[in-house]
Amino acid sequence: MTTKTDSLAFGRTRVRKHLLLTTCVAGALLLAFWLARSSPADRGRPRFFADQAYQFETVRAQSDVAPAGGDSAEIAASVDGVRAGDAEAWRAGWQAAGDRAAAQAGRTHDPLGKGNFLLRAHTYYRAAEFFLAPNDPRRPALWSRNIAAFDAGLDALGVAHQRLSIPFGEHHLNAIYYPGSAEAAGRPLLMVVGGYDSTMEELYLSVGAGALARGYAVLTYEGPGQGSVLREQGLTMQPDWEKPNGAVLDAFLASHPMPHGIVLLGESLGGYLAPRAAAFDSRIDGVVAYDVFFDGFAVASRNVPPFAFWLRDHGYNRVLRFLSGLNTDPGAVWAIQNGEWVLGARDPFAVLDAFKAYRLAAVASRIRADVLILAGADDHFVPPDQAGAFRASLTHARSVTSVTFSRESGGGEHCQLGAPTLWQAALFDWLAAKFPVAASATRAVAPAP
Repeated sequence: MTTKTDSLAFGRTRVRKHLLLTTCVAGALLLAFWLARSSPADRGRPRFFADQAYQFETVRAQSDVAPAGGDSAEIAASVDGVRAGDAEAWRAGWQAAGDRAAAQAGRTHDPLGKGNFLLRAHTYYRAAEFFLAPNDPRRPALWSRNIAAFDAGLDALGVAHQRLSIPFGEHHLNAIYYPGSAEAAGRPLLMVVGGYDSTMEELYLSVGAGALARGYAVLTYEGPGQGSVLREQGLTMQPDWEKPNGAVLDAFLASHPMPHGIVLLGESLGGYLAPRAAAFDSRIDGVVAYDVFFDGFAVASRNVPPFAFWLRDHGYNRVLRFLSGLNTDPGAVWAIQNGEWVLGARDPFAVLDAFKAYRLAAVASRIRADVLILAGADDHFVPPDQAGAFRASLTHARSVTSVTFSRESGGGEHCQLGAPTLWQAALFDWLAAKFPVAASATRAVAPAP
């Protein structure tokens, strides 16, 4: 016979077992949750996009964070939800970020804060324009906002600079001179040119600010096929880059004293343009290929299937145009549009043919300056082996230094995007070694050959 005491004891035992079971289940759930959060499947994600073109351009904006030309949270917000290949969503995200930064600058009284907001607006407006078709009617307004924000940003920050207009036939080229500090007198002038899609203004963020901080004077410029020269004058790019580079240098030296050395740095396709100019101008004492761009045709044709050349060589141009229209790869679509615009080419194969003139093999032996070659092991534009080919062709250079950045270093991308302090350390160490600070401030002006 069961007593009341036994029933209570039995009930208490059931409650304890229930509580124990509940506790075990809750513990197991908490453990499972914790394990799921720290699971090997939950790893860091170093990429914003799987598509390389959209990934690269996002990191390009992020690379300007260090000199206050961007903010990582704003950059992440700008590409949130953007599908690779959707140029309209890309434009909208970046333009909104530029508008917010510009508006914030208007509400900010601190000069440093105002200047930083404006430089960020410049970066975001430049990015907003990037994937639009060349004839998109929104390009001019975005370009104007980009330039206005940049100039206002430098003014707010108190960065001394001088815009120059250089006669060039019936057109004119543009340059910005940053005189730097008094220390610049005994250092070489750092002359900087961009490439296939660069703007003269972004060169301040990519290398100019770092050079000024180290006591160098900087001269950035845009030539045919670049920046406002392309957008406002329609002047397309030319392979004989010694002509525009020489015109800029002639105009600069006509109104400024000869510096103690001239080092010409070319960024991206500028890795062809700068060495090409140095091959024909003895005033250039040092040349930096950032990154290497030894054979433009090899770069441009590396991903073109052989049967496409067969179709072209056998007169099937209509078939080629039809197949090109079916290509939806964002990077390829942009490269074709930009190539036709920058080079003044009529179709994709005309772009490839134009790049046959952008080869350094025939002129590299003329370079007698000190040369620095930079390359990224994972460069998606330029095969890294071009660095070795370029180095081997520099048979008369005063010295040749070559640096290839690995993926592990963070500098494996084209132009080491995402790792500006890494490649700049290599650049400025090389400059200090090859061009030590001179006791005399200037040297006699040497005429161009």
